[in-house]
Amino acid sequence: MAGAMSSYAFDAYVTAALFDKAGKAVFALGDGTVRFEGRGNVQAHDGAVLSACLHPSGEGLITGGDDGRVVWSTPDGVTELARVPGRWIEQVAASAESRLVAFTAGRELHVRDLGDAGFARTFAHEKTPAAIAFDPKGRRIAAVGYGGAWLWYARIADQKPVVLKWAGSHLACAWSPDGRFLMSSMQDNQLHGWRVADEKNMRMGGYPAKVKSLSFLAKGSLMATSGANGVVVWPFAGSTGPMGKQAAEVGFEESALSTVVAGQPAGNWVAWGLDDGRVRACDLAGQRIVEVKAEKASPITAMAITPDARRVAWGDEDGAAGVTDL
Repeated sequence: MAGAMSSYAFDAYVTAALFDKAGKAVFALGDGTVRFEGRGNVQAHDGAVLSACLHPSGEGLITGGDDGRVVWSTPDGVTELARVPGRWIEQVAASAESRLVAFTAGRELHVRDLGDAGFARTFAHEKTPAAIAFDPKGRRIAAVGYGGAWLWYARIADQKPVVLKWAGSHLACAWSPDGRFLMSSMQDNQLHGWRVADEKNMRMGGYPAKVKSLSFLAKGSLMATSGANGVVVWPFAGSTGPMGKQAAEVGFEESALSTVVAGQPAGNWVAWGLDDGRVRACDLAGQRIVEVKAEKASPITAMAITPDARRVAWGDEDGAAGVTDL
């Protein structure tokens, strides 16, 4: 069983749950607020928070809203980083390595430099990107959407992107921690991947539902995903990554599907939420499953785990949230 748990009732959709560098939980909500564990809350947006990521400093969150603003929220207040009037900021990403922040506004991908207020880059796409992610060094950024992935050098103004084509609609993406693979989830209940150096394709199917969440763990040797009756774990060790290998499914639940996962970057723990409101975690080294939250409720929409795997945070679509010691 899990240890001590703090529970919250926020009465708004939980867009994101993250841990700051102090190990405290931070929640971004559909009512536009950002709420800090034990440290109050701030009104970040006039409307809903649509996207959120950790600030490169590890302090507070960067969020995008349906008010066209990108803001940095800390317990001390809110700082506006960018504004695109009349557009929704549906995706945000940040790199601790390069201190760059990226966000989407319609079909445009914007990049800002937290160390240079005058720096701005805008990259246009034919279709609206569904997800964005910086590579491990924060130099390139991937945008996925209908038809594949577009790779941009984040600081270069005039360029043609590398286009990794694959038919269909791509929903979410993640770089492997060594930067060799870009993985995406598809509208048709499967994963797709590219080995970036030679653009070799990988098809990974067999999912009963859409994969909405991808998370690398164990120093990049494993990748966990949602979209099945448990958490699906793919092996990534070796030069070919998951090519020709089988995934394992952990914590199979006949009556529920996983909706969101969070992996321990340098360790073997993974936590996941289910569409019946339960939350579980597992140490893959020992296959020990911990019931983080056993009570059923609304589908889990947000998950986080601390780097030392001592704490898990979660939130659901009706605003219930919690932080648990493992």
